[in-house]
Amino acid sequence: MGRIVSLVDAPDGWFIKGGADAAALSLALEGRTVAGVRRIGKLLLMDFGDPDEQTGAVLGLRFGMTGRLVVDDHAVIEKLEYSSAREVPEWRRFELGFADGGTLAIIDPRRLGGVELDPDDTRLGPDAFGLTADQLASALEASRTALKARLLDQRRVAGLGNLLVDEILWRIGLDPAREAGSLSEAEQGELAKAIRSTVAELADRGGSHTGDLHLARVRGGSCPRDGELLERQTIGGRTTYSCPHHQR
Repeated sequence: MGRIVSLVDAPDGWFIKGGADAAALSLALEGRTVAGVRRIGKLLLMDFGDPDEQTGAVLGLRFGMTGRLVVDDHAVIEKLEYSSAREVPEWRRFELGFADGGTLAIIDPRRLGGVELDPDDTRLGPDAFGLTADQLASALEASRTALKARLLDQRRVAGLGNLLVDEILWRIGLDPAREAGSLSEAEQGELAKAIRSTVAELADRGGSHTGDLHLARVRGGSCPRDGELLERQTIGGRTTYSCPHHQR
């Protein structure tokens, strides 16, 4: 924090979301000071201001499956399961230059992430890291949507992705195709607890691809818990693996 933006380099118009363009980003951010950094779900938010203002611009950063954040030429995450550690110049989708000579950049081979000026974070549900049983109950209430699809909806719970949801439901023994509104109060409480603990544990391990189920998530894979052949299906548009024996 406290660094002053001297340059905005946004060569990829596709990577700029929300209707803005490179000129708008430059106008909003250049000369501003980084006042804070926060996160809601998968959205990283950078707050910018200057000495004469209490509030200023907000920049939202999303990384998708293949985006990496690089600060002062140091990658915050060295390796991503579905990306590349190479730094091809064309993959540098967005960059901030600071007055002290440092930089902040997003490198994204597949352009699955993006940057957005003043994103509406009120559209996001409660963050998965601190999800309470009451918040989860509200997200699932009376829904006939498949449980996995409901958990992937960022408007309901922010921060859960495909691999994470499969891991969580496998650990707790819930069928991803089950109607979201069918969970009992006790099941909701256990699921909220499992979400918090699994997200924290896999974050410490280095990402959702480090889960106990992950290596078995292949055609013909067997459940690491009971050896049952895993079921492969599509739920919420995402490839889903679950154990038909212990996930109910």
